Amino acid sequence: MTDAFTAYLAPDGFVPELVTELGEDTVIDVYDRLVLAKGVPKKTVWAENTWLNPRWIEIASIGDAAKKLRDIQRNWAQYPFDFHRRSKLIAEKLPHVSAKPLKFGAPLITAPLGSWCLVEENRLLASPACSEPVPNGAYVFEENKEEPPNRAYLKLWEALTRCGKMPTAGETCLDLGASPGGWTWVLQGLGATIISVDKAPLAPHIASLPRVRHMEQSAFALKPGDVGPLDWLFSDIICYPERLLRLIEEWRASGLVRNFVTTIKFQGDTDFKAIDTFLKIAGSYALHLHNNKHEITWFCLEK
Repeated sequence: MTDAFTAYLAPDGFVPELVTELGEDTVIDVYDRLVLAKGVPKKTVWAENTWLNPRWIEIASIGDAAKKLRDIQRNWAQYPFDFHRRSKLIAEKLPHVSAKPLKFGAPLITAPLGSWCLVEENRLLASPACSEPVPNGAYVFEENKEEPPNRAYLKLWEALTRCGKMPTAGETCLDLGASPGGWTWVLQGLGATIISVDKAPLAPHIASLPRVRHMEQSAFALKPGDVGPLDWLFSDIICYPERLLRLIEEWRASGLVRNFVTTIKFQGDTDFKAIDTFLKIAGSYALHLHNNKHEITWFCLEK
């Protein structure tokens, strides 16, 4: 294969979404979650990791495979597809890459991390450069099983890690759809002041934290003028994308918010039209996070 192509790793269960996004006519082949598509890399919502410079490598043996990978660079992450025993033996001959969970707030490893996959007994696909610095784009964190009231905090940890920007002490955040308070817990831990909005109450130990003010009302009834200028607006509201878009447009029109991070949730089929509408907002982008379910996270950040 001589024409340019790119490999995209879909989140578990979302290969059809990735294929639709890339365009079925561009897809060359699919190896479980790994989708090969014609052309140079492009920005995607539904790729957990993008292999930026993939190449086919013919191998004569397990040792030959490991040598050819090491000759390209040191650090490699395996994507398991087939020939699992043979793949494991190749991986054992490569330098160890840590698979420890990430610690939220700690710098990510910056050393180049390639990805490889054994697709035939004597043929592998490898890319020395990938879009994500963690193996297979899986942002797995050391969990806090004591303080957060639910597991939603993992989504926000990943979102803030991947966008490379976080609220800081002295900044004010609005957390819409906050109950029981997982995102409020994250933001409070960063030193920010949080206005949490939900018709349901926060968990008592979250509501009692310093710098947390809870407004027990619908997020859709709240008006920008009710709270004034904000550094961040966060939303994990369960609602249809169209309703969320109207809410976001109202807050953007107010000029009172500097940064937006919101979850777009899908009820039923994935709403590609809604995604396109969100992405037309200048300066915005969206990702399916490793910790997302049938939803994506939309960002619009002040530069």
